[in-house]
Order: sequence, then structure tokens, then C-alpha cells
Amino acid sequence: MTDNAKAVGTAQGHDDSTRRYYETGDVDAFYDAVWGGEDIHIGVYAHAQEAIADASHRTVEHAADRVADLLGPEATVLDLGSGYGGSARALAERFGCRVVALDLSEAHNRRHRAANARRGLDHLIEVEAGSLNHLPYAAERFDVVWSLEVLCHVTDRGQALGEAVRVLKPGGALVFSDIMAAETTPAEALRPALSRLGVETLATPSFYLEQLSGLGMKTDFADLTPHLVTHYARLDEEVRHRAGELRGTISTAYLDDLLANLPLWADVTRRQLLRWGLFHARRT
Repeated sequence: MTDNAKAVGTAQGHDDSTRRYYETGDVDAFYDAVWGGEDIHIGVYAHAQEAIADASHRTVEHAADRVADLLGPEATVLDLGSGYGGSARALAERFGCRVVALDLSEAHNRRHRAANARRGLDHLIEVEAGSLNHLPYAAERFDVVWSLEVLCHVTDRGQALGEAVRVLKPGGALVFSDIMAAETTPAEALRPALSRLGVETLATPSFYLEQLSGLGMKTDFADLTPHLVTHYARLDEEVRHRAGELRGTISTAYLDDLLANLPLWADVTRRQLLRWGLFHARRT
């Protein structure tokens, strides 16, 4: 087997693992009950006790503000890892732009399409199944490529960035956020927390900045790590406070795993072992 074939096989295996994780009923029920079922992102918090769903939607608004000058009825956005479609609907409603929404999970995609139809947005949003590593689109097709906390699930992040830049029009923008390791954090320090997601390692901010520079992108990075600390503290607090209620909607095994795993995330964020922020890169 060639190295390229091995890499493709590894990426496919990782995609399958990610798809299986996100297509479980327990994960859907958790995201509905605790995260609001719309914007499944790290939140930008107005205060330490804000509702998770409200803070998560603010992340979408902050990212959209970065590329608002490129968006309008004539623009097309590619939403990579579109999940339940919160970002796609927010962009279509705010700007009237067209959105192509790509996600590995057909379960997510069915839910996404149904929500679009209920909101009268299905004429603006096209929902497709696919992987970030091999985008099925022509070069220079999109005005904006968008992705929120998805690259952490990708094995070859450099290739995924290259594909994102390839499909951008000249003058277009790539805007994305991700959960990252701090520059000096050893991988083994994060493995217990990452295990629930099936993620082996995380990128660092410098990795993304270097990769984007090599792709000819002019990039700025807003470090929003304090919100990551708040977010995992809120998730841990919310799940513990509502454990009795949640046992009626998600399995005991999954809830027990959350109760064991979320404190690990809260701990590594408090210890400054992780970073989170928003990248905004323009193609010249």
C-alpha cells in the first residue's frame, strides 16, 4: 500500500469514527438539552452564568462580523462541518447569501434540511454530505469558507486548510475557530479529556498561522481562550445541575461518561493547557 493510500485510509477511518460519534441519539439529546440544538459551538459569554445557547450564537455573530463586507445576496458561503445548520441559517437570514453546507453526518443533514424548510430558508441553503479533506467543488467558487470547531476532528489539518483556500475566490475569506493545544502543552496531558471525542491530538495557534501563511493568506487571530474556560465550566455545571432531568433523555452510560469527562475539560482549560479563538484569513 502506498503512503498516499494509507493516508486516505486513515482519514476515512477517522471520518467514520467522527460520524459514528455524532450520529448517536445520546449526543443529539445532549446537544438539544444542554446546548440548545442550534449552534453547537464554544460560546462567547457576556457573563459567567449566561445560557450556553445564547453564548454559542454570539460566536456565530462574531465570526459573521469579520466577513460581513463580503456577504450579500450575490455571495456564496461554504460551511464546513455544518452540524445542525445554525451558522448556515444565521448567515442566510442576516445577509441573504447562499450557503453550501457540508457535513459528514447524514443524520445531521436530514435534521438540517428539515429546520431550513421550517424557517423558509431551503431555497438559500444546499446541504451536502462530504469530508473536509477532499472538497467536491471547483477552485475559486466561494466568497467565504466558514468552519467552527471542526478542524479538531480532522486528521490532516494542513490538507483541509489547503482545500479551503483552493475553493476561495481571490479576495475571499476563510473564517474559522478551533479548540487547540497551548504551544507548550504535551499531548499526553490532553488525552484523558480528548478520549470521549475520539481525537488524538490538537493543533496549536502557531500551526494554523504558519499553514495559512504558507498558503499565501493574510491572517489575524483573535485569542478568545477566557471564553473557553467559561464554556467548559458552564457545561460541567449545567450537566451536574440537571443530571436527574437528563437521565430521562440520554442513557445512563453516556451521562456517567459526561459527568466523568467534563471535569477533565474544565480542569485543562483552567490550567491554560488549551487555546480557543477565531482565525480570519484573506486570499489576495
